Amino acid sequence: MARTILVLGAGKSTAYLLDYFLKKSGEEDLHLRIGDLHPENIPQEFSSHPNCSVFGLDIFKDKERQKAIASASIVVSMLPPRLHIKIAEDCIQFKKHLVTASYVSKEIMALDVEARKSGLVFMNEIGLDPGIDHMSAMEVIDRIRSNGGKMLLFESFTGGLVAPDHDTNLWNYKFTWNPRNVVLAGQGGAAKFIQEGTYKYIPYQKLFRRTELVEIDGYGTFEVYPNRDSLKYREAYGLEDALTLYRGTMRRVGFSKAWQVFVMLGMTDDSYIIENSEGMSYRDFVNLFLPYSPTDSVELKLRHYLKIDQDDIRWGKLMELNLFDDSKKIPLKDATPAKMLQYILEDSWTLKDDEKDMIVMYHKFGYEINGEKKQIDANMVVLGENRTFTAMSKTVGLPVAMATLQILNGKITTPGVQIPIKSEVYSPILSELKSYGIIFNEYEVPYLGYNPDTIAN
Repeated sequence: MARTILVLGAGKSTAYLLDYFLKKSGEEDLHLRIGDLHPENIPQEFSSHPNCSVFGLDIFKDKERQKAIASASIVVSMLPPRLHIKIAEDCIQFKKHLVTASYVSKEIMALDVEARKSGLVFMNEIGLDPGIDHMSAMEVIDRIRSNGGKMLLFESFTGGLVAPDHDTNLWNYKFTWNPRNVVLAGQGGAAKFIQEGTYKYIPYQKLFRRTELVEIDGYGTFEVYPNRDSLKYREAYGLEDALTLYRGTMRRVGFSKAWQVFVMLGMTDDSYIIENSEGMSYRDFVNLFLPYSPTDSVELKLRHYLKIDQDDIRWGKLMELNLFDDSKKIPLKDATPAKMLQYILEDSWTLKDDEKDMIVMYHKFGYEINGEKKQIDANMVVLGENRTFTAMSKTVGLPVAMATLQILNGKITTPGVQIPIKSEVYSPILSELKSYGIIFNEYEVPYLGYNPDTIAN
């Protein structure tokens, strides 16, 4: 009897995940069951496969959800993160392994003891970021330590962007994952990290003006802005004594400075609703955040308010989004400013059928060995095929799929709620990812850290 993999949720990041399972289904004796609220949206190439069955599932209907989980050999949840807890509790009840690409929540972590008792693997953060970032980082960190080195510096940056030959707008950007997460990026507290032994904090309103540049050979220059909490993995990575620990998001140069316009205006605020949002024009939306003037146009008021000259590249970027168009309407009722901005951006930043995306990841490892300070830089670039088989889908979905099969085949056995930082997990998956073109290039470079005893902090 075939082993059943239950995939819950089949959104943007699942094309490669589903394709991987179905291509392996014959040799691995797998049957793939896909439960989704909108099964009609699942591509025919998957739903018509003889080793696949698709069914409608509202996960808030407990009996239907539990029936599906009880009959599975292993469960993969690609649902929104807030919904994983329902699935995880069922997996405890029916003693099923669970795999997700999402951050470990406090609620999921609370199930660790029960999962261990039952010998269940609850693998989380096994997508791209988090996921490939953990595995690729720990592979190098463990290698440095095994050779007698002491970690001094770790920096890690990831970006989902547009492939160079499809980079056609002034922002050098289109959505390749959840647009809402992009609009709300950086909110919820100051970004914090440690540089040369000194804690640094950047408030949200300044986040997009504190960037650094990195270069990837063949792909040019990128900018990085800090993630909200770079110190979250200090203990997990064993970097408590590292002088620098910094994680960030990559964009093309100039994106962050232009995005700061939205932050300064208040357009990324998700804390209140605009009562008359439905049917509001893009132009009227912009005008909400500007002072009243009986004579000045919306364009002029915005330029004066933010001190943007007409020949400023940021002005061209704002114009490109049709922000001042009075004919374009927002069809959202009682929407927050952030949701209205998201709608406007999706109008311009949605990939066309034949357009390709790009994933970039960049790590820096500074360490000391035999009294000498050294540094390894490593980068990864992955290009998508089209709007369905994206680089984002590839780098999120394939690690999830590979981990699922490794667990199902008894090769990953350590029980409990976990992330992929052990060699048992990362070694086989990183090795297999190479066969799909997901490869890190490493370079020995001069150590760029400084002695914290001799510099002003």
